[in-house]
Amino acid sequence: LPARGLTMVGPFCFVDQFGPGMLDIGLGMDVRPHPHIGLSTVTYLFDGAIDHRDSLGYFATIRPGEVNLMTAGKGIVHSERSPAEERAKGASIYGMQTWLALPDGKEEIDPAFEQIKADKLPIISDGGAKARVIMGTLWGATAPTTCHAETIYADIILEQGGSIPVDAEADERALMLVGGEAEISGEAMELYALYVLKPGEKGTLKSTEGGRIMLMGGEDFPTGRRVWWNFVSSRQDRIDQAAADWAEGRFPIVPNDPEFIPMPETPLTNSDPI
Repeated sequence: LPARGLTMVGPFCFVDQFGPGMLDIGLGMDVRPHPHIGLSTVTYLFDGAIDHRDSLGYFATIRPGEVNLMTAGKGIVHSERSPAEERAKGASIYGMQTWLALPDGKEEIDPAFEQIKADKLPIISDGGAKARVIMGTLWGATAPTTCHAETIYADIILEQGGSIPVDAEADERALMLVGGEAEISGEAMELYALYVLKPGEKGTLKSTEGGRIMLMGGEDFPTGRRVWWNFVSSRQDRIDQAAADWAEGRFPIVPNDPEFIPMPETPLTNSDPI
């Protein structure tokens, strides 16, 4: 996401899997400071580590099983880089970056940041399946992560021969296979493809050899969203204003990280117009 004809699944308006990969010694991931509005970024790792810095002054290193939630609201700037100790040994990187659009009435809230450690995220185990709840409530377990709209986000691991039901409690749901093999209701899943489930339809996840699947979704927004570069809004004029603010240096800076990403003329992230 976003894709032509489909901008959102619940509040999720951007879904990106990165890795798995191993960088040469001395190298690392370097995402220079860049702005966001109208969304929350959610970073979740399977392997490696990332240093987060933002214009609120937060610095946090995220590691596998933890979640970083950065709410942009009316505007924030952040960077993401491999830690020095990762570069020294050859940085590994594998994880998920998702964006959640903020709902009506909350698009311009104050920016915020939180990190939830792995031991604070509930894990559910049942007959060859295990799920870590990253956001929202799943099978009676609720994550402490802030949700600005009704959201479900979970990391599901199926053992060999494992299976687990996918209920229809959320308005909209999608699945992504990020490791191993699995099928949803008899259909073999392609690695890293996003499978959007029909509203109200239940399903069953199964794996013969073992697999890892991300489940995401939540409430259906009554109003549309435009995603353009790093900006999300229900109003095109708000996106235009954010673009002008970044181009003219009116966003706050990230302490101790003076670089920045120039705004592209034609961004790769560009959803259908509202």
